[in-house]
Amino acid sequence: MPIHNKLVRDRIPEIIKLAGKEPKTRILNDDEYMQELRKKIGEEYEEYLAAENAVAAVEELADMLELIYATAAAHGATPHQLDMIREEKAKKRGVFDEKIYLIEVVDD
Repeated sequence: MPIHNKLVRDRIPEIIKLAGKEPKTRILNDDEYMQELRKKIGEEYEEYLAAENAVAAVEELADMLELIYATAAAHGATPHQLDMIREEKAKKRGVFDEKIYLIEVVDD
């Protein structure tokens, strides 16, 4: 019997049951939840880095986005609020469209 000890999406226990298996789960407290969200984002980031093609990379980015929304909610922010903050930063500092790579800043 595999032991996972990890945060999973809400429907995973249902999917396991539909496969004829019995999941053992528990509900995390807020501190545990935040810790597991951070760990899961790291796992998805590693999977993104290991993706061998664009389709797999985008799948991992979608997983990361779902985790970012969940983490924002755990911090008390909605996806809309998160996007508004993103837009404000984009107005002030720009985005990444121009692919600019900063080498150094010369300080006279």
